[in-house]
Order: sequence, then structure tokens, then C-alpha cells
Amino acid sequence: MPLIDVPGGASAPALRAHLAIPPVGDGPWPGVVVLHEAFGLTNDIRQQADRLAAAGYLALAPDLYTAGGPWRCVRATFASLMRGQGKAFADIEAARAFLAARGDCTGRVGVIGFCMGGGFALLTAARGFDAAAPNYGHLPKDALEALRGACPIVASYGRRDPSLRGAARDLERALTALEVPHDVKEYPDAGHSFLNRHNAGPFTVLERIGGLNYHEESAEDAWGRILRFFETHLRRSGE
Repeated sequence: MPLIDVPGGASAPALRAHLAIPPVGDGPWPGVVVLHEAFGLTNDIRQQADRLAAAGYLALAPDLYTAGGPWRCVRATFASLMRGQGKAFADIEAARAFLAARGDCTGRVGVIGFCMGGGFALLTAARGFDAAAPNYGHLPKDALEALRGACPIVASYGRRDPSLRGAARDLERALTALEVPHDVKEYPDAGHSFLNRHNAGPFTVLERIGGLNYHEESAEDAWGRILRFFETHLRRSGE
């Protein structure tokens, strides 16, 4: 499916995005903004959006590198994530507003993200979304402050991910202290990016050694939790 243009963000003249519409029924459906990893809007991220559409969600995956492509935008996008403000957040809000305003959307919109996108999903959980699913997203420095007033959160981490050691435990503690409805799980046999199928070609072996590879058993369990959580906090709560 060709990319669409989403107005109102920081990317000019418009934010590019992949829109996945449920194949059955006329809606309205809850919406989900799908936030990509550092690699950008890859086929894997499109497939994650398509999976959500198949489950009955209007899914929009914005290209946070619209302004200049991955090589020119990755540093600025990560800088925005670290600051908690900037163009990427404006684009994410534009994606949320675009879905909420569509006639085939119920007006309730969640967010899901992977790695870099998981970090954005955490930081935007208190910025207008109705449910958030950060996957192996870095925690903000002051999690208690950043997550104050957050929507319900379902989060997934891999225990074999050295870059995020203790993140699941710390997020669990913060959300419990803030009384935010949540489901946080750390998978013992999974590493970083265990929900993503990267097309690494000859570098697949290196990816596996580095603990960045897809782990089917953990990924399917995580997807089950995400969809059950979204069913409760996006679909049923909007009825």
C-alpha cells in the first residue's frame, strides 16, 4: 500500500505514513499509532501495523524520518527522544490527531513502539493517548515525573538485553507508585528487538550473536498480552 500524507506535524510539507485499515467491516475502529525503531519505517514495521489492522484496529505508522531520511534524521530524532520534546513529538501528535479525527475511528487511539519507538511510546503515554505498548523502550531519567498522568501501559522487555537491564523492574515500580494500570513483563529467553523480524541479510548471524534477533515464543506471548490489553483499554472502554 502506498504511503499517505498526514498534515499538521513538524515534517514539511506533510508527514509520510503507512495506514493499515481492518479488512473486515466498516468501523468505526479504535486507532493505534505504530512507532518505528532507529531503522525507520521498514517492511517489518508495516507488517506490525498490518497485524493490528487484522485484529480490528486502524493502524498508522508514521515515518519519523520524513524530513530527510534515516541518515539525516536519526540523530535529531534520538535527540528529541532524550529531551522529551521536539519535531518527532509534533509528528507523533499529528498522527494521533489524524486517526482520532477520521470518521472510521472511534476517537480512542493507542500507541505502540519498538526500541526507539518504544521510548517515544513511553514518553507520549501521558500526552493524549488512551493506551500504550512500549516494547524494549528506554525509560526516561525521571520516570515518575514523565509518566505522571499516563494512560494504561503494557510493556515488554527481554532479559538478555544488556542495554535495558533492570528496565522492566524500574518501570513496574514507577507505574505501581503512580497507580497507572499496567502489565509489564520481562522475557527470560529474549533479547533486544525480539518482536521484530529484521531483514539483515548476511548480517543475520551477527544480529543473533548480538541478541537483536526475533524470538518467536516471546513475541507471540507479547502480542497476546498487547491485544488483550488494547481490547480492554481501547475497545471495550470506548463502548
